[in-house]
Amino acid sequence: MSSVEILRFAVRALVANRLRSLLTMLGIIIGIAAVILLTALGNGAAVFIQKQITGLGANSITVIARAASGTAGASAGAAARPLTPADAAALSDPQGAPDVAYVAPVVQTSVTVASGPNSETDTVIGSTPDYFPGSNQVVASGRAYDQADLTSARPVAVLGRTVADDMFGVGSVPLGRTVNLNGSPFQVIGILQAKGQGGPGANPDTNVLAPLSAVQSTFTGFGNLNQIVVGARSTDTQNAAESEVYSIIDRRHGITNPNNRDYQLISSAQIAQVLDSTLSTFSLLLAGIAGISLLVGGIGITNIMLVSVTERTREIGIRKALGAPPSAILGQFLVESVILSALAGLIGVGIGIGATFIPLPGGFRAIVVPAAVVIAVVVSIAIGVFFGGYPASRASRLRPIEALRRE
Repeated sequence: MSSVEILRFAVRALVANRLRSLLTMLGIIIGIAAVILLTALGNGAAVFIQKQITGLGANSITVIARAASGTAGASAGAAARPLTPADAAALSDPQGAPDVAYVAPVVQTSVTVASGPNSETDTVIGSTPDYFPGSNQVVASGRAYDQADLTSARPVAVLGRTVADDMFGVGSVPLGRTVNLNGSPFQVIGILQAKGQGGPGANPDTNVLAPLSAVQSTFTGFGNLNQIVVGARSTDTQNAAESEVYSIIDRRHGITNPNNRDYQLISSAQIAQVLDSTLSTFSLLLAGIAGISLLVGGIGITNIMLVSVTERTREIGIRKALGAPPSAILGQFLVESVILSALAGLIGVGIGIGATFIPLPGGFRAIVVPAAVVIAVVVSIAIGVFFGGYPASRASRLRPIEALRRE
């Protein structure tokens, strides 16, 4: 028999049992669709998280004081010394930290923000002008406060987008207007670009940024700092800058055991490393789930093809009695299996890609991986060959006399 005749017999057999063929394909369709969708979700998650990491500030390192000894979050044996302006000054010394480009001491506290009848509780952050690049804060309208504002402790404020919307109306640009922070008037000089949720419990759109000196003189006093934002000179020198920060703060805080540090460093590089590891594990989990789906689909093909061989035993006997070689019988059943799995793979790809267009909350979206589409199609065909091989081989080995004897 020619290849065309084998293909014609295979297609005819599949069309004659449409419902069975569809049910056989269902497992592969679900498995392939799962592969496409899950890899797209994993890829989309990686892109989304990378944007969030970028939002923390390029090459930035944040120094945060740990909780006091004996309280939740404190390291065992930590002396729990607070961060001070002197610590920030030491980090600014180019002799001790040559790879540090800038240092921004930070204080923050909750305040009641009010304008006319509108009021809400938000966070006011006081720092230096270097805080804007350090935290990747972009001023969309107006300007950021400058060194002159810092030196003279001017009561000026840059509002997060949500704060501006709540105080003055959605989409408003209230430059020159006044907001009251715990009753103290601050002039609005800028509006930050909307960023959305930047991490657990942190939304920069609900912050108010003001000069460090103004916040200290009005709200917090000239005491300890909440954190220090340090900028490395480049991505290549970030690890060196982190080592310099550790060395300086350890020396100033009298720390000899790194496990007992009373502070911690948070950098975009550290977060990226942790998230890369997490996403790799997540991707393996998704691949395992999709693999199980494909395995179930392959077993379904084997089962249905075995049933088909049993039902068509007499047909096989007649064809072999008329001279059909075992290779023709093998080829027909193998082609049927491959057609089923390949068609199911294409349908699964279509469903998987279509599912990625479903809108997801928070600006997150699935991004299709082209390689996953190609691999999914190849795997679906391979499943047809692998799982259809045994039933096809069994059909080709039937003896004509025994096959014709069966009813």
